Amino acid sequence: MHGPLSAAWLLVALCAATGAYCLLRMRSGVEEQRRTAGGEALMGFGMALMAVPTAVLTPPSWAWLLYGAVFGAAAMRALWAARRGAHHLHHLVGTFAMAYMAVAMAVRPAAHAHHEGAGAPVLTGLLLLYFVGYVLWSGARLVPAGATTASGPAFAGWGDRPELARACRLSMGMGMLAMLLTM
Repeated sequence: MHGPLSAAWLLVALCAATGAYCLLRMRSGVEEQRRTAGGEALMGFGMALMAVPTAVLTPPSWAWLLYGAVFGAAAMRALWAARRGAHHLHHLVGTFAMAYMAVAMAVRPAAHAHHEGAGAPVLTGLLLLYFVGYVLWSGARLVPAGATTASGPAFAGWGDRPELARACRLSMGMGMLAMLLTM
């Protein structure tokens, strides 16, 4: 990740905390939530690794290719899972964006480090538009997230809190925007 050092470390912390919470969500009693949380944990930890400032750690080209392969495989899994629901389409776009950024860093790391080149490619712009829309949509969904029952507020286990899962997805969407903006 390129840009101010403090912003990069904040992004690393946000993505790592999101990944850790997604690991907690994997303890849910609902199988679909566990499966979704596993994919989101991979995204959170992968984003944290990719956001480590280049002033601290500059991975070799093969590491970026490894990231690309891991997220390419995750994109294939999300493509297969997309047959079951629309949320998996978001996972597909997210994993594809991660693979895209990793391969871009492997191919031209020096150009990204010094912001050389002819500007943002069309694909980066399309991904930015998608994630801006996703962040706005998921942020709006957080507003009415208070669930209650006849006896008062409903409390589910940490793995079954929909408002926390939405906040988790919102933070990863904002992280993805920050990472795409530095491309």
